[in-house]
Amino acid sequence: METINSEIKSLSSPFIVNDKKELLVQKGKMEDKGYRIVTMTERDTNDAIMFLRKFFFHDEPLNVCVGLLDEPGSTCQELEDYCSISIPDGLSLKAVSPTDEIIAVCINGSLTRENNKVDAMIEEVNSCKNQKFKKILNLITSVNIQSDIFGQFPKINSMAEVRVLSVDDAYRGKGIAKACIERTRVLAKEKGYDLLKLDCTSHYSALAVSSLGGYSCVYTLNYSDHVDEDGKPVFVPELPHSCVKTFVCSLK
Repeated sequence: METINSEIKSLSSPFIVNDKKELLVQKGKMEDKGYRIVTMTERDTNDAIMFLRKFFFHDEPLNVCVGLLDEPGSTCQELEDYCSISIPDGLSLKAVSPTDEIIAVCINGSLTRENNKVDAMIEEVNSCKNQKFKKILNLITSVNIQSDIFGQFPKINSMAEVRVLSVDDAYRGKGIAKACIERTRVLAKEKGYDLLKLDCTSHYSALAVSSLGGYSCVYTLNYSDHVDEDGKPVFVPELPHSCVKTFVCSLK
């Protein structure tokens, strides 16, 4: 899902990576900024989910809109599975403080032209038992199908996707989300992917990606146009969140 979390409500200058800083990011060293970014392994899955339970699950605009975790102590196993399943791809990241406390999680996955099966996407939606998360999953699937990235870019065969990005409340506004996106770009390029894709469900995350440079918005879906069988919008999030935007960055 991205659903990138709204880290940046007042954007500062774009996160620009020169050669020296890019090398530091690759090695997981960002001491000058008070945190470092490292690639997650499957051993990090439980810690990542615990972090997301505290932040992303409760404050992502669509999760809030459908009341995904309105009940005290409630969880969403389907959302946890959605996040966990991408970690083995070897593209997911975490930002940690000098004391090794997780302060951000960036769940990234991969998709190839060969395994981009529409029928499988629709079946996943239909089989989802959590009706609230099913609405979100249906939106994500609709965006994936309608944006048709492999159709728009017939020469690419693989892409990396930023699916979930969340930053600790206490560390927001420090450029950590942008740094995670940039590190994802570097890592995906190293691994030979053709394209990096992000679906931004938050107004703030879309602004953050737009400010990075090198990213193009190739699809937009207004929430008012995503309607149910009665013609009513499925999502009516609080302003300024009004649409999903799909951004891509060429890695070639």
